[in-house]
Amino acid sequence: MLAMQYGFVLPADYDMGIVRRRIVEKGPMLDDFPRLRFKAYLSADRRGARLPTRQNLYAPFYLWDDAEGMNAFLGSSGFAGVTQAFGWPQVQTWSVWRAEVSPEAAQAVCASRDLDNITPYTDLDELREREAERVRTDLADGALAAVSAFEPTNWTLVRFRLWHELRPELAREGRQLYDVGHVSLPRRHLSPVTA
Repeated sequence: MLAMQYGFVLPADYDMGIVRRRIVEKGPMLDDFPRLRFKAYLSADRRGARLPTRQNLYAPFYLWDDAEGMNAFLGSSGFAGVTQAFGWPQVQTWSVWRAEVSPEAAQAVCASRDLDNITPYTDLDELREREAERVRTDLADGALAAVSAFEPTNWTLVRFRLWHELRPELAREGRQLYDVGHVSLPRRHLSPVTA
């Protein structure tokens, strides 16, 4: 599996209502997209009081079964529409170590994303085991989806979680909190997905 995210930093005075409306209008278009485990439509509003953030952001996060699904999306008219509306993004991808997605993931209202550097010569098997334990811990704490993944080009680790309620208390340095406007899931998503 692959995790993927791109994002757009929007001006400080940008009307984030435009992003929220776009999510409502376009979000369901990826429901049941082939090879997509989920897409979380994410935004952060620096003027909003819901979650702490320093920037206005639109930054969807995806979990793909494989590169074929990701490539199909990136070559689609849907992605072309995003680039026409917001610009040409840098797309980040990570190889998934552990992912758990609850059938209730569509009810998420908050997401958290940590990006950490992996120190040179880290024992990757040990790190992967620690990340699997973190996934289990966060699921027990109420996460509706939990993804831990890494990429070995710049050696970064991503931890992504979907939550059923706002979690402003999770704010800390190195963690971005998002409002979730919509979660696209496959129709076959009737039981928990584990990888």
